[in-house]
Amino acid sequence: MRKIGIYGGTFDPIHHAHLILAREARETLGLEKVIFVPAAVSPFKDPPAASAETRLSMLQAAIADEPGFAIDDCELKRPAPSYSIDTVEEIRKREGTGAELYFLIGDDNLPDLKKWHRFGDLEKMVRFVVLDRTGSKTKHSYEAVARKIDISATEIRKRVASGRSIRYFVPSAVEEIIRRGNLYREQVK
Repeated sequence: MRKIGIYGGTFDPIHHAHLILAREARETLGLEKVIFVPAAVSPFKDPPAASAETRLSMLQAAIADEPGFAIDDCELKRPAPSYSIDTVEEIRKREGTGAELYFLIGDDNLPDLKKWHRFGDLEKMVRFVVLDRTGSKTKHSYEAVARKIDISATEIRKRVASGRSIRYFVPSAVEEIIRRGNLYREQVK
C-alpha cells in the first residue's frame, strides 16, 4: 500500500523546521510523498499575514528541488474556513483506496485536535502523526516524529518586522520573496 503524507498549515512563511520535519516524516514512515496543503484560514488560528498567493509562491519556491514533496492548493480554492476533513476527502478521491494517508500535524495543534470539524470521521480516514519540534514530549496516543528545532513562523515575522536577518531560518528563495514583497514589516504580537 502506498503511504502519502498530508501536511497542512498556514506556512506564513514556510521555514526550515517545516521542511526538516516533513523530510524526517517521509524517511521515518516510508512515505512516497508529502503533500503540503496551505490553509486559507484555519478555524483555530489568526488569519495569515501574507496573502494566499504569496504563501503558495513561498511554498513552491521552498520545495522546488524536492521530488518527494508536492503541493495541493485545494484549501485556497474553497471558501474559508479550511477544514481538514474536506481536504482529506478530496485527496482520498484523487489518490484512491490504495493509499494510506498520514496526516502530519504540529504539536501545537494537539490541544484543539478533538475540536476539529468532523474529527471522528477524520480520525478513521488518516493516521495522525505529530511533528514535535519542541522536545516537550506532550502526552498523546499518536505516532510522533521528533526533532528539536527552535524555529517558528511567528519568530520569523518578528525578526523581519524588527529588521533582523532571517537567513538560515527559511530557504533563500523564500527569503527573497519576503524581501521583494516587503512582507511582515508590521510589528507582530
